[in-house]
Amino acid sequence: MNITEKKIDELNLELSVEIAAADYAEQLEKRYRELKHKSEFKGFRKGMAPISLIKKVYGDQVLSETLNNLVGQQLDSYISEKKLNILGEPLPGENQPELDWKEGADFTFVFDLGLAPELSVEVVKEDTIPSYKITPDAAEKKKMVENYKEYWSKKENAEPKTDEEIEKEVSENLERQYESESAWRLSKDIRDFYVKKSGVALPETFLKRWLTAANKEKFSAEEVEKQFPGFLEDLKWQLVRGTIMKDSGLKVEESDLKEAAQAYVKYQYAMYGMSDIPADVLDNVVADMMKDRNQISRLVEQVEDNKVMDKIKATATIKSKKISAAKFREL
Repeated sequence: MNITEKKIDELNLELSVEIAAADYAEQLEKRYRELKHKSEFKGFRKGMAPISLIKKVYGDQVLSETLNNLVGQQLDSYISEKKLNILGEPLPGENQPELDWKEGADFTFVFDLGLAPELSVEVVKEDTIPSYKITPDAAEKKKMVENYKEYWSKKENAEPKTDEEIEKEVSENLERQYESESAWRLSKDIRDFYVKKSGVALPETFLKRWLTAANKEKFSAEEVEKQFPGFLEDLKWQLVRGTIMKDSGLKVEESDLKEAAQAYVKYQYAMYGMSDIPADVLDNVVADMMKDRNQISRLVEQVEDNKVMDKIKATATIKSKKISAAKFREL
């Protein structure tokens, strides 16, 4: 067996896996013997059919499975040994030569790989990102006050509210709303700033091919194309975030995951009006979450995001900037 590399560019690599007949012959015969032992054919006792019959019936399937397993093992080992930081999964090569699927033949399998770029993302005080302080829009506030007055005037068995009380309630609600919108915008601007600063480039053509192949049962090529820009931006930030985590010596500890899981569970219960969760109930729900790989993956991403955001906010210059609600929504 032999694997050769062909570098297409900094982000794309072609691997050719050469498999000689001697490389798979033993595994092939072993599989035939297993099938002979299990198989039942008319005119033969169980396990007594000749190998020639087994090969005639199962030959193509066994050859395909044996080669696929062998090639997969070789690819995984090579990627691990060479420490290739790949994106997605290897895809059948666009330069794959035609194969003659016959036992005893030699085979060459070609694969295309997309590589993650090597990044350097320094977080320094000179990095300046705006943090918007949103001032109320008079027309918006007036409209909201009118709506509140109408709501309270129609609410049965409710204690009437004065104009001053309604004005205060509206102001407080607007303030919470603006704080939430401002926090979301700051996170977005931080992501955009450091993605741009990193200059991260990705093998976009490969990634589109991989996404289409990986989701062929769920999405059409057109749907993948439509969703691709959002996927690309998320992946860029994921790589930038990972680089900052590594360069800053930040790590995700089990205690971080547990704390994030507890916060998530409390939030979910609070949405149903249950703010005081018994400790044993909380512990049991969190324990179940920590057994779920998908949940763990989501929590890791959340914790990493929080740690990197905290690092950036503590190091870079976050410059407060006043802006009207109308102008903010034009950003």
